[in-house]
Amino acid sequence: MSRSAHPAGPRHADVLPEGHYAAPPTDLNQLDPRVWSRTVSRNADGVATVGGIDVKTLAEEFGTPGYFLDEADFRARCRAWREAFGEDADVFYAGKAFLSRAVVRWLNEEGLNLDVCSGGELATALAAGMPAERIALHGNNKTTAEIERAVGAGVGRIVLDSFQEIARVAHIAQRLGTRQRVQIRVTVGVEAHTHEFIATAHEDQKFGIPLAGGLAAEAVRRALKLDGLELIGIHSHIGSQIFDTSGFEVAAHRVVGLLTEIRDEHGVELPEIDLGGGLGIAYTSEDDPREPQEIAKALRDIVHRECETAGLAVPRLSVEPGRAIVGPTTFTLYEVGTVKELPALRTYVSVDGGMSDNIRTALYDAEYSVALVSRSSTAEPMLSRVVGKHCESGDIVVRDAFLPADLAPGDLIAVPATGAYCRSMASNYNHALRPPVVAVGDGRAREIVRRETEEDLLRLDVG
Repeated sequence: MSRSAHPAGPRHADVLPEGHYAAPPTDLNQLDPRVWSRTVSRNADGVATVGGIDVKTLAEEFGTPGYFLDEADFRARCRAWREAFGEDADVFYAGKAFLSRAVVRWLNEEGLNLDVCSGGELATALAAGMPAERIALHGNNKTTAEIERAVGAGVGRIVLDSFQEIARVAHIAQRLGTRQRVQIRVTVGVEAHTHEFIATAHEDQKFGIPLAGGLAAEAVRRALKLDGLELIGIHSHIGSQIFDTSGFEVAAHRVVGLLTEIRDEHGVELPEIDLGGGLGIAYTSEDDPREPQEIAKALRDIVHRECETAGLAVPRLSVEPGRAIVGPTTFTLYEVGTVKELPALRTYVSVDGGMSDNIRTALYDAEYSVALVSRSSTAEPMLSRVVGKHCESGDIVVRDAFLPADLAPGDLIAVPATGAYCRSMASNYNHALRPPVVAVGDGRAREIVRRETEEDLLRLDVG
């Protein structure tokens, strides 16, 4: 890794200057299992394989760029989170990371719930057969149509994000003749150690209702008075790509403090607490994420300790991993086009995708790993910057990496840990066609989201 940067973006004060690079790895052919999905390895010819299929075969059948998702790894991570938290807690997969009908079916089969934050995500969940009572609807500005559809479908919870939304959901639920289960999202004043754009619990941002100034307490008063609402708990989310639980400890302390105020003022002990998601994954070999069992124990211990101190019954705990499940399961496969050496600087390696399939480097200064995967190489490492084909100088996929000096046009390179947000945030910039998502497992591969075509683009362009 070239700079001391958080994989989701720079930390606030410890980013090393441009030009400070770590030493190249001792073996450019090694595929670090902390970064790559569980079934990825190299075959006897040095070609990377996933789910028993080599990347050359995948590229020939599905083209590049493409997202290749290790289905066995995805399912194993679902089971690990489900087993870590057990039957007395709820695991909601955060659909914003990546959602498709196949993913919804896998979640259903593996016993996870689903968190959605738009009408489109809700439609996908319902179309794929996720039971509505296992769906939660998030969002800071849900439309009336989205709320009506969610309430009408019978979603298990709606997370309320503003005073206006409290009244809006209550009114819609009453009109539809039901009582909607809700949680109130509060901002607890915890600044997660992450990029500004994905830190979500400090007061000066768009999500939630602040604890500060008694605003969250007032939101609870209003929700408890409305016949259309059944207030079941408090929701908190402190950010994304977090590697330790210290922020969760502060958040839980403050949320339990609010639960205590609610008990003392209203004589009600709310039965649920949701600490959100945001647990980090390994984008580079220097990252060291925690395992689900360790995370579950830490969060349980925090909540139990805080409730015991406050004299409260321990509420049912919910968490919302998204990136932590799907992120490590997928790599993006590219074909190398131009290789442009800039003497005494670096070599620019241009691929057939870019910011249209991975905007995170440009948006968050995110860091990724990259490897030559269509063959092995004994060539010397060269300092490289992997860039896309778009008309932007900021079209960077991997800012600083070491690749073999014999890299040539036509080689295949892959960027691991692209399962979360890359396809979800993909665009048609420069009228690029969004890549397919291909599920691979047990020697079989199939598109679960097909590649866009020029016909798709023109169909939307009504002239």
